Amino acid sequence: MATRPTWQGYLRLSLVSCPVALYTATSRSGEVHFNMLEKKSHQRIRMVPTDAKGDPVDRSDIVKGFEIEKGRYVVVTDEEIKNVRLETTRTLDIERFVDEDDIDRLYWDDPFYVVPEKGVGAEAFAVIRDAMKAAGKIAIGCLVLRGRERQIALEVRGKGLVAYALRPHDEVRDSGDFFDDIPAVKADKDMVEIATRIIGQKEAAFDPSGFTDRYDDALKALIKAKQKGGKKALIEAPEPDDTNVIDRMAALRNSLKGSATGAKKPTKAKVAAKKAPAKKAPAKRKAA
Repeated sequence: MATRPTWQGYLRLSLVSCPVALYTATSRSGEVHFNMLEKKSHQRIRMVPTDAKGDPVDRSDIVKGFEIEKGRYVVVTDEEIKNVRLETTRTLDIERFVDEDDIDRLYWDDPFYVVPEKGVGAEAFAVIRDAMKAAGKIAIGCLVLRGRERQIALEVRGKGLVAYALRPHDEVRDSGDFFDDIPAVKADKDMVEIATRIIGQKEAAFDPSGFTDRYDDALKALIKAKQKGGKKALIEAPEPDDTNVIDRMAALRNSLKGSATGAKKPTKAKVAAKKAPAKKAPAKRKAA
C-alpha cells in the first residue's frame, strides 16, 4: 500500500477487537498550488518567525502557549502533550449503532478507509464487518485523530469499512440563523409544475467520474502556455448571461424546451443519417 496510515490502533466491539489502520480516502495531489516568490528575482519567499518587536526567532526557541487572559499564557511542552493519553488514542471503541438517516449530513466530514492489519486480526475484523452488514446500521465511536478527539461513524463498504470523522455539534451553525429571514413566498403553482418537469428531464444517476474541474484545467493550460513562452491565457470564459429575468414563466418554458431538445444525445444512426448526403424526394411527393 503506497500511502502511509493516518492512524493505527485497535477496532473494538465489546470483547472482540482487532488491529486496524486508517488511510485518508481522498487526495488533493492533482490540484494547482502556487509558491510565493519575490517579484523581481523569483526567489522563494521564506516565512521567518518573528517576535512582537519584529526580531527573528529561531524555531527551536518556539513553544506552545494557551492564552488565559490578555498577555498571559500557560506554556505546554510537546512532551506534556504526548503524556495526555486517552483510551481513544489507540482504540476505536464502537459505542452504539444508529440508522444512517439519523445523522444530519452537515456532520459528515473527512472519510478514511479502515483496513485490518495482516495476521490474526483479519478474522476478528471480518466478524465485526459482517455483523454490521447484517444489522444494516452505522457504528458510532470516538477516536483521537490529528490532535483532537473526534466522533467517528463507521459503515461497511465492500471487504472493508469507511470511517467518517463527524463534526462536533458546536462547529455546526444553526440553519435558523440564516434561513429564518427568508421571506415566506408562495410560489406560482404553474411555474412549480414546469420546474418539476424540468427536474424530471434532467434526472440521471450520479456519476462523479464525469466531473472535471474546468477552472483547475484552465490554470494548468495557462501554466503550460506560459512555460512555452505564451503571454495570454488559453481560455477566455464568456461573461454570464444577465440573471435579472423579468418574465419568469417564459424563461421556465424556454428552459423546458431546451431540456427536451438537449436532454438526449443523438444515436449513431441519427449521426450517420446527418452525415449522409440528402436524397432527392420522388417527383410525386415533391408535387404533393
